[in-house]
Amino acid sequence: MNKVQGNVIVQFVVNKDGSVGEVKVVRSVDNDLDREAIRVIKSLPKFTPGRQNGKAVNVWYTLPVPFKLK
Repeated sequence: MNKVQGNVIVQFVVNKDGSVGEVKVVRSVDNDLDREAIRVIKSLPKFTPGRQNGKAVNVWYTLPVPFKLK
């Protein structure tokens, strides 16, 4: 087992229907942690979509996913 820790920085889009769309790693720590961060982001429940001029729009988010050893 890898004893790796750190923050994986992930970008993802919240689609007009609130679902999580494209997910990509912006700053990697380790391939296993990157895959786990992507899995977690893709499993998030639906969001309330962003709105612009009263219409639902796609919105990009950047989020750190921390991994720490106990």
